[in-house]
Amino acid sequence: MLIYISMMVLAVAKLRVPDPATAARKYVDVTPARATYYEAGAKGKGAEWERGATAAAARFKAGVTAPDIDKRFVGGVKGKASKFDRKVETVGVARYAPGVQAAEEDYRTAVAPYLEELARLDVPERGPRGAPGNYDIVRRIGEALNKKRLALKAVS
Repeated sequence: MLIYISMMVLAVAKLRVPDPATAARKYVDVTPARATYYEAGAKGKGAEWERGATAAAARFKAGVTAPDIDKRFVGGVKGKASKFDRKVETVGVARYAPGVQAAEEDYRTAVAPYLEELARLDVPERGPRGAPGNYDIVRRIGEALNKKRLALKAVS
């Protein structure tokens, strides 16, 4: 195909694109063998990731406050129930226990400030079931944990 722009002639060609089944098969066949490339490219790059992610805060905010963000979210979820179920069975179950074991130190570090906050709280004695004062206990706990969460995220 030729496109004439002013006195210039531009040649235009179609991209050669594989069909989805061929692309998926190549992905499955080739990608697992590249784990060492992943490791070499990702290992020790936490500081670089953190700098980039921190610098992207304004773009993140723009994305999550876009006027149609609810429609974009639903568009990414709608019709994906069968994929969710399939991934739970084929990937999730097998990775669950090793993932939990690998996360032990992260969990300990993340939960510690909240447990410390709960240990500092003074709450009234629990009353009988349905007593209005019981809701005050829950409110105090919720407020304290939310305040701690915001402080840890450096949000005032």
